[in-house]
Amino acid sequence: MSEGSQPARRPPRQPRSGTTSTGARKAASKNARSRAREFALQGLYQHLVGRGEAEAIDLFTRDLAGFHKADTAHYDALLHGCIDQAAALDALLEPHLDRKLAEVSPIEHAVMWIGAYEFQHCLDVPWRVVINECIELAKEFGGTDGHKWINGVLNQLAPQLRSLEVAADKGAPPAAPD
Repeated sequence: MSEGSQPARRPPRQPRSGTTSTGARKAASKNARSRAREFALQGLYQHLVGRGEAEAIDLFTRDLAGFHKADTAHYDALLHGCIDQAAALDALLEPHLDRKLAEVSPIEHAVMWIGAYEFQHCLDVPWRVVINECIELAKEFGGTDGHKWINGVLNQLAPQLRSLEVAADKGAPPAAPD
């Protein structure tokens, strides 16, 4: 640079639409079901960490800011369904884990419960949407690369629980049931 010249200025960075400065989705861009998953995740985290009862967690969560924008029926199904079926959900997940369930963070554990529960009981939600929503939850609330691991686990679980849908989507014949 010659004396008296100014360094080249970069154009201002354009913010990505629908995200905060950290890259997380803005609340305004989230639909009611995504919000329901977030509140269910918070409740499931409380259950996993503090062993709280579903009813007490539910009452607490319904008082959180923004809850009125969530799909309450989906929230109810996720929170109560995952807690009621915790052992069965864990049994589905464990064969696909590369570590003991006790070593999995409570956030990742809860996100995978949501994924497994939705695979089984929310057939109106396409399997790829289930995985994508779980990845977004893990990115927003979990550890640095937890979303990658969750993606791998749920991608292994999807053909087991949604064999016809996964096969049709991938253009392959469905896997034989176990």
